[in-house]
Amino acid sequence: MAENKLKIENNKLKVAVLAGGIGEERDISIQSGQCVAQALKEAGLNVVAADITPENMDILEDSNIDVFFIALHGRFGEDGELQEILERKGLVYTGSGPAASRLAFDKMAGKKAFSEAGITTPAVIKFDPKADTEELKNQLQQFADKYVIKPLRQGSTIGVAIIDEPKLAVAAGRECSNEFGDCMIEEFILGREITVGILENQALPIIEIRSKTGFYDYHAKYIDKQTEYLFDTIGDPEMAAKIQAAALGCFNTLGCRGIGRVDFILGDDEKTYALEVNTIPGLTAHSLLPKAAAKAGLSMSELCLKIIEAAYSSLVTRDS
Repeated sequence: MAENKLKIENNKLKVAVLAGGIGEERDISIQSGQCVAQALKEAGLNVVAADITPENMDILEDSNIDVFFIALHGRFGEDGELQEILERKGLVYTGSGPAASRLAFDKMAGKKAFSEAGITTPAVIKFDPKADTEELKNQLQQFADKYVIKPLRQGSTIGVAIIDEPKLAVAAGRECSNEFGDCMIEEFILGREITVGILENQALPIIEIRSKTGFYDYHAKYIDKQTEYLFDTIGDPEMAAKIQAAALGCFNTLGCRGIGRVDFILGDDEKTYALEVNTIPGLTAHSLLPKAAAKAGLSMSELCLKIIEAAYSSLVTRDS
């Protein structure tokens, strides 16, 4: 590991930043890639940027690349497919491996793993579009009176709806299923939306997200300038430490490595409900992980270098 760090410090690494892709979050991925490339260039590294898709993976054949920095979000980049290709080619890359990526990307599978590990998560059913409407309504009434409809394999709150009546929740489930395929209906938890970044198996400062509409959707994330991202809003140090420990628990339960972000609802009942793990969180100038890293004293360049160092650390662990 010392040699890898020295190599980074001596600016000998050639890094390919992979962005773009084919997912619905393509535009955000391009922004992430641009920010990462700029940060690594400012650190003095030799950087090339590549818009990679399943039909165009020529960059992976460049034998001069030392490490591939994955800045893809959603399908192909975050679902384990690209990671599987990189593994088969024996290439060094940032972030989680194929199995953990697949598990985290499937919200239902991730929540099942949380439950099996004793981690609190909102109640949920996988939506069956062939099921009888009345049966679904009765099933929903048994665990909640307000619901969140989510595609199983999307990010950036794409396709998410909040519904406060079982019949309408079933209708929203059918609409979501028609547009995105597999989806789920989750118990709505009243509380505060918080997120915890993970870097090299350390929890970063907690961020509380406050949307002016009360719903942190795509618009609130990327367009609305009034969305607030607040630090130090959890006054009880024990509670804050408990949340950070829960974030690491979620991250490690899914077998993730390097970087990630864990999203929670801190319920009005003072319980912490795990929602999901993002294995490739946004890396734009306005994204949550860089904000948390900055709070911890890391510049964007330092954050990106640490992500690369983590990739080498995981390589050493896998080879040992």
